[in-house]
Amino acid sequence: MTSSETIKGGIEPRPVVARLPRYAAGKPPAEVDGMASYKLSSNENPLPPLPAVLEAIAQQTDFNRYPDPLSTRLRTELSAFLDVPAEDIVTGAGSLGALNQLLATFAGRNDDGTPDEVIYAWRSFEAYPISIGLSGAGGVPVPVTADGRHDLPAMAAAVTSRTKVILLCTPNNPTGPVLGAAETEEFIRLVPPHVVVVIDEAYQEFVRAEDAVDGIAMYRKYPNVAVLRTFSKAHGLAGLRVGYSVSNPGLTQHLRVAATPFAVSQIAEKAAIVSLQNYGQVVGRVQSLVDERERVTAGLRSLGWAVPDAQGNFVWLDLGEDSAGFAELAGAQALSVRAFPGEGVRVSIGEPEANARFLRLCADYTKAPRGS
Repeated sequence: MTSSETIKGGIEPRPVVARLPRYAAGKPPAEVDGMASYKLSSNENPLPPLPAVLEAIAQQTDFNRYPDPLSTRLRTELSAFLDVPAEDIVTGAGSLGALNQLLATFAGRNDDGTPDEVIYAWRSFEAYPISIGLSGAGGVPVPVTADGRHDLPAMAAAVTSRTKVILLCTPNNPTGPVLGAAETEEFIRLVPPHVVVVIDEAYQEFVRAEDAVDGIAMYRKYPNVAVLRTFSKAHGLAGLRVGYSVSNPGLTQHLRVAATPFAVSQIAEKAAIVSLQNYGQVVGRVQSLVDERERVTAGLRSLGWAVPDAQGNFVWLDLGEDSAGFAELAGAQALSVRAFPGEGVRVSIGEPEANARFLRLCADYTKAPRGS
């Protein structure tokens, strides 16, 4: 068969690709005459990187060279910041890149053709089933509770001899609640020690719940725990794609084999280092967004709306079949929000005017979320 005949007949991907859901990135806002447009659909930090970070980026010139594949300087900075050995840190292209490295290392399809299993809450981060499927493993989604929390007893009950990885998203994206320290530790103790428990803390800096789990504390106590964190949210570096995992040597010795070389560019590494060195300013900016989050949630509850505990930089509206319609109304107000048709709407915390306009929209909306 010639190459032209192959193309004419169609080039088919692996069968798993056809079964995967499509990742739907948050759409930009529509232009509406007389209104400033705001994107509240991707959980982005509405504030730019710190001035010192922007200056460091402007001064970077060595793009003719490959970056350090181990991100040694960043891992050294993180080692001091987190008080963990640098050898326990593996960088990746955002926390999603770090997750993909974990899955590539510990879950997939075995030599006899049987797939491993990866347990995760649902609804949770929509990239999970895609990444799991591409790894060759089988996903085992466990429904969240009515208030958007992980059902840890049900997740523990879902563990089988084929389970290799469990994903815990805290705060859970898109619903918002965190996992408590005591319940998470009890869960980890129930999990077989050969199963990797991944605690995804992409929004950790926004958490204010006093009883929230600290992934780093769990990693220190349990050799099978890996923690995911990122510079995309709190640090405002989403476009530079820099994240990392923290795990014990029993995991990192294998994880480095599967880690993508040069995943973190030198400009991303430098930006992350400078942001860490000015972390006091990051904390101040995050607190301003937390204050806005509290204002938004208080405003929604004053309308009589049931809103899950919001511990990230977003709120969840359990609108069910009304989700797509609400998103359309928001679009008419030059606000882009993230609708999950038939389930709910996630709205990122944005600029104060964007948040105020969102609350005005909700005040005029006649269909409250389920449970209100």
